[in-house]
Amino acid sequence: MKRTAFFISDGTGITAETLGNSLLAQFESIEFERVTLPYVDSTEKALKAVERINSKAAEKGHPVIIFDTIVNKDIRKIIDQANGLNIDIFTAFLAPIEKALEVESSYSVGKSHSATTSPNYLHRIDAVNFALDNDDGARTRHYAEADIILVGVSRSGKTPTCLYMAMQFGIKAANYPLTEEDMMDLRIPKSLEPFRQKLFGLTIDPDRLAAIRNERRANSRYASLKQCYHEIDEVEMLYQRENIPFISTTDKSIEEISTRIMAETGLERRLQS
Repeated sequence: MKRTAFFISDGTGITAETLGNSLLAQFESIEFERVTLPYVDSTEKALKAVERINSKAAEKGHPVIIFDTIVNKDIRKIIDQANGLNIDIFTAFLAPIEKALEVESSYSVGKSHSATTSPNYLHRIDAVNFALDNDDGARTRHYAEADIILVGVSRSGKTPTCLYMAMQFGIKAANYPLTEEDMMDLRIPKSLEPFRQKLFGLTIDPDRLAAIRNERRANSRYASLKQCYHEIDEVEMLYQRENIPFISTTDKSIEEISTRIMAETGLERRLQS
């Protein structure tokens, strides 16, 4: 089966996408075509959005699924006229919260993705810059500032995990690639020794690692199955010998890897949202 889902917002659409995709993920047997329509903040834009939704519904022969975070009631009434199942995220969640708090929501557009001069936003940018500056063992002299240092063989998922932790949690995450030379005597590299308590290891299934490396450097020793098995065996022995906590990234998303690391290390989110 293939269905269409629209994410509509008078802001960036990030909230509609995040919540909507979380719900759609529960329907594994259905393939979804996803369409995001951000900044639908006028009657004219709302009418064009409805026209596009209805056109897609007519083309596919069935109503579409609509997730919206529209604040303006007049614009939302127009969206409600579209040929689809409309899930108004704000109304669904804000109404019961208002009742519990006995306070009305401000219903402000783009509230969760604004204020680029706020401490929260600046902390996120600082964490992202730190992750980029301390990628792949580039500047070990800054590791004293790190909240965590991810270690692992090449292509085990260190960089994307560091960037996700910076973006979503405001965590200053550095990463260091463990090479054959580093693992030769099954000891932590000297440059990492002072930061032993900050280390967290990533490992991966050797077959999966070989497939990833072959996309980058096909038919090389670096990507050979034999080399990948050797490196993973060595790095896992190193983790165990040095008591470095580690997880496998083989069948996990970046979101899950990052969240598990946060939970296992006890790191706390640095951002308010």
